[in-house]
Amino acid sequence: METPNLPAIRALRPAWNKGRIVGQKRPLKPKHVWAIRVRLELAENHRDLALFNLAIDSKLRGCDLVKMKVVDVMASGHIKERASVLQSKTQKPVRFHERFHISTRQYARLVRDWVTSIGLEASAYGTHAMRRTKVTQICKKTGNLRAVQLLSGHTKMDSTVRYLGVELEDALAIAEALEI
Repeated sequence: METPNLPAIRALRPAWNKGRIVGQKRPLKPKHVWAIRVRLELAENHRDLALFNLAIDSKLRGCDLVKMKVVDVMASGHIKERASVLQSKTQKPVRFHERFHISTRQYARLVRDWVTSIGLEASAYGTHAMRRTKVTQICKKTGNLRAVQLLSGHTKMDSTVRYLGVELEDALAIAEALEI
């Protein structure tokens, strides 16, 4: 069967992500987290500080984070010690400590501003970096992939390993450090 020569399809406009870093963005390092916290505290920017802390501590995706409302974390005028939100992607509950409501685009702009305020390249960090930051540190400090899997809401350990970027060398280093 002969295939006809079709005209080449040309894009009318360049791709939206042309020249941008694609793929996973880096998580923040603890020194970056503290630098951002200090800047927000000094600027007395309480809303952004609360949102930043929530983003780091809740380990929620940006789309779930911005859907939150104050009533989700307040009861009778007091902040709840723990709250739970149903993740939109997995439909699994995640427990954590606070909440707010803004658009995902506004949140992305805030993350960009936070990162550039401490001298980091904005294109290397995104909203998902907030979600990955704490679980990456938990994994580095404890080596407990199961804990990270549960905190991230991943159903498969393979997903968690890919998510963290755990390599064979990392796994071997953990195994060698363990004495039985």
